[in-house]
Amino acid sequence: MRLIFRVVAAVIFIVFFGFALKNTQEAVLSFFLGYELRAPLVILLLGFFATGAVFGVLAMMPMVFRHRRDVSRYKKQLGTMEQEQASQALVRARAPHPDGLGL
Repeated sequence: MRLIFRVVAAVIFIVFFGFALKNTQEAVLSFFLGYELRAPLVILLLGFFATGAVFGVLAMMPMVFRHRRDVSRYKKQLGTMEQEQASQALVRARAPHPDGLGL
């Protein structure tokens, strides 16, 4: 499985590298107030991809923090329940058996 993953990753890298080599012509990105950015097309695409990835991660952060908070709360509850169960088992073990045999 690891070999298949590496082969697929190598093929994707080669395809994107070929795309970058074929798109070296200069592109112009025009902003408001007459500002322009001139760069190779592949650099602009890479910049927009990276910016989109950063915005995607930032958009997920509130959900990630909420899930982490929930998990820590559930772990505390589980620890409390396990302690209660252990103390109840200890009380049951010390209690005398109703028929007096102690089994």
